[in-house]
Amino acid sequence: MSVTLGEEIMLLSLDDVSGVAKDRSSAGWAVAGGTLLELAMRYRVRVAGGLVSLTDTSTTRVPLLDDRLERLAEWAGRRGGGKVTDWLTKDQSTAVRATVESLCDRRLVVEERHRTLGIFPVRRYPEADGSVERELRDRLNRVVLEGSRPDDRTSALVALLHGARLHGITFPGVPRKEIEPRMAAIAEGKWVADSVRRAIRDMQATMTAITTTTVIVAVS
Repeated sequence: MSVTLGEEIMLLSLDDVSGVAKDRSSAGWAVAGGTLLELAMRYRVRVAGGLVSLTDTSTTRVPLLDDRLERLAEWAGRRGGGKVTDWLTKDQSTAVRATVESLCDRRLVVEERHRTLGIFPVRRYPEADGSVERELRDRLNRVVLEGSRPDDRTSALVALLHGARLHGITFPGVPRKEIEPRMAAIAEGKWVADSVRRAIRDMQATMTAITTTTVIVAVS
């Protein structure tokens, strides 16, 4: 089953049993960033120099991506684009909700509703079909831990995870110092096409800036 970059990050974030999102804030930014980068890799948008612009509004034939593309087109309006950080700030929460709904529609996770203290509604998304996440983690293990050559999509995914500091949910139990250099090297994307490499680098820089700011604000 083919899933988007944003969906892959969401699967890594959601605890298989409890359905609780780990590293919720950083993962949320990465999900939104992954969806935007997916559109860039499908040549629907251009990401460069911290800016995003529309290049093609035709359907991707993926409902999740088409919905984001339509919203991006509405946001861009006559400007034709704007700052990547402005778009992600606007779209982050809705992109996460749409991504989780897509995973539910694909029956990869299931929605469970609870009430905290019998009052506050809480939604959790435990695993329903683990085959896609197992394949995803196997692919990441081969590329990062075993040194296999990554394809464009895996390079993009690793760059987003590295930029958003999501090493822990990607490789639980593996010390960050053992995987960070390899993930950084993959993020450089020397083996991918120039246009893809530029988009990956720009999105990685954006993820790093956003998540660093989020951590600083949370600690302050």
